[in-house]
Amino acid sequence: QVQLVESGGGLVQPGGSLGLSCVATGTISSRNSMGWHRQAPGKERELVAFTTSGGATRYADYAKGRFTISRDSANNTVYLQMNSLQSEDTAVYYCFATQGDNYIAWGQGTQVTVSS
Repeated sequence: QVQLVESGGGLVQPGGSLGLSCVATGTISSRNSMGWHRQAPGKERELVAFTTSGGATRYADYAKGRFTISRDSANNTVYLQMNSLQSEDTAVYYCFATQGDNYIAWGQGTQVTVSS
């Protein structure tokens, strides 16, 4: 069983930056892909970015050029660095892990609020 714990959310002004972390414990390895989804109020959950077991990264179009996902496999941690944040980025951000095409774990979510 895999457990994911996110941290790093908070309040930031438009144009600011914020970094999120997600630590995985349990039966997880570098063979699992990990990434982030987000869910804004009244909207469906959407993919932000993920990193594969091979080290490839993929981003949603809105995240390209602003967000950077990285992974420390030795410590089973995935990071999301978010720059040039806008109000539209306000959401609960969820870390996830997959085994192949199957989601095997979700974090509890961390709130990111972009507001002046």
